[in-house]
Parts: sequence; C-alpha cells; structure tokens
Amino acid sequence: MLAIGYKNPLPIADDNSLVDIDLPRPAPTGRDLLVEIKAISVNPVDTRVRASAKPDGDGWKVLGWDAAGIVVEAGPEATLFKPGDEVFYAGSITQPGTYAEFHVVDERIVGRKPTTLGWAESAALPLTAITAWETLFDRLHVKGRAVPGAAPAILIIGGAGGVGSIAIQLARKLTDLTVIATASRPETKAWATDLGAHPVVDHSKPLAKEVASFDIGAPAFVFSTTNTEQHLAGIVELIAPQGRFALIDDPAALDINPFKRKSVSVPWEFMFTRSMFGTADIAEQGALLGEVSRLVDDGTIRTTMAENFGPINAANLKRAHALIESGKARGKIALEGF
Repeated sequence: MLAIGYKNPLPIADDNSLVDIDLPRPAPTGRDLLVEIKAISVNPVDTRVRASAKPDGDGWKVLGWDAAGIVVEAGPEATLFKPGDEVFYAGSITQPGTYAEFHVVDERIVGRKPTTLGWAESAALPLTAITAWETLFDRLHVKGRAVPGAAPAILIIGGAGGVGSIAIQLARKLTDLTVIATASRPETKAWATDLGAHPVVDHSKPLAKEVASFDIGAPAFVFSTTNTEQHLAGIVELIAPQGRFALIDDPAALDINPFKRKSVSVPWEFMFTRSMFGTADIAEQGALLGEVSRLVDDGTIRTTMAENFGPINAANLKRAHALIESGKARGKIALEGF
C-alpha cells in the first residue's frame, strides 16, 4: 500500500523529512478495524513527532492520526462496525499513523462519519473535537459545576487554531457561557468571530487588560491551546478565584504556584490518554465522536477545515507541516485521496 513516512527526524525543508513509500497492508486483530483511508488532516502533534521521534528499528515512521474512511475488514472480536461502514477517528499515538492507504484502529475510538460532510471535511474534526470536548466537559466541567462569583465565561486562547475552532463552537452551542477567544490577525479574528466567539481579544497584547476591556468580569474558565508559557502571568491575573484553567500544549516550564492564592484548579488534557493506557472508559471516545457526528448532521456545529491541500502524498504533507510550523495556519488542513 502507498504510505508516507521517514527514517530520521528532520526539518520539513529536508527532502527526506517525509517521503512516499510502499508498505505491506496491515491486518486487523481483536477489536480492530481495517479502514481504507479516504482523507486525513494534519495536526501540530504530527509536526512535533516528525521533528523528534525515530522509527522503531530499521523501519519507517508513519505519522497521522485524523482520518475518515471506509471499513473494509473487522477483527474477530469487533462488534460495533462492519465492512462498508463510513467512519472517522483520531487513532492512537502508540500505533502506526494514518498517512497510508489502509490503517488499523481499535473500534472503540471510532465514530460514524457525518453523513452531511465529505471525506476531507470529516477528517478535519476527530482529534481536535475529542481534545476540545474532553477539556470542556471532562477536565474543566463547564456544565454543572459553577464557580461562585465568577463571570459565566470561558477564555479560549488560540481561538483560530484547530482545537480552538471546535472549542468555540462546542462552548457556544452546548453551554450558556460567554465565549471569549483570542486571535491576533484580521483573518484569524474574523474566523473566530464567524465560529461564534462573543468577543475576540488580541493575544499579542497584555491578555488580562484585553479581557478586562469588555467588562465581562473575571472568567470562571480558561482553556489554553497554545503558547501557554507566554500567557501564564496574564491568565493568573485574569481568571476568577476558584476558577479552572486547562491546557493542552507543552510549555518548557510551567510554574503553577501563582495560582495557589486563587485556588485555581489546573488540569491537563491529552486526548491520547485513553487509547495509550487502554483505560476502562476508552469507548467514551467512540461515543463522543458519535455525538459530534450528530451535532454536525443536525447543523449545530460545522467542520473546521480551512484548506484542502489535495491528494495524500509527501509533497502535500510537507506543505501542510510547513504551514503549521509557521504559526499562521487557521482551522484544519485536510488532504484527500491517493
């Protein structure tokens, strides 16, 4: 089967950073599904792994986690899907990735593809939707656990990114919170506003002052999707006492001691935790994606795909990685077909 991989971690401009290769077609076992990949999307985690992780032994490292495709074979213990079913999912970081014609995935982390979206539009959603959903509802508990005296509001830092783009929609449509998003360029401010952010503030300026200018009050929740280390002092200043602050990125250093005087809770979100550790609730991700699919099909939320880079090949994936690494991407970049 066709695939895209690498032998050594390299800068994306290097000819060998991602190359077109041929690999054996995998076979499903246990509760696995074999999926024919129709579309994928690219996430910042793809670029970070490419820049740092080596393949096992003398093999190829195949990246990619978001995918939409058709089940072509089910393992002997699989019961949730059958050949011919159209699915979407974000896979497991411990397994070979979706930059390939065929991919094996545990059925418990798979959802039925939205019927109202095409392949690329569907592939843009899984990883970021899981991340945003788990952050909002499992880590921050934005529904049902109010913060006394705080403004019923959430600040989403990085509102035009992949995770921010779906988090804005979920928070706006499924909660009563005022949704404050950050963006710094005219096109990203417009994108975040169109997705439903109430005010959009400029994260290139002092964050606490920007939020205070809207006279909303100290928000109960802060969700940082990027550059947390850069914004930490502002978050400490602006968040309400007893508020909750969640992050998903990887700061080089994170001193959370300043939050102590406000008794702020600080959970981290990593959407691969359930699949990596085979947690007892691993099937929650499949159920979550089923709900996302329903919300798309009934018009509550929409795809976050901003660009379709064309066929799945090394050249187009290198373009996608380069754009993400530039820090100028908005929404999600998808690729479709081989």
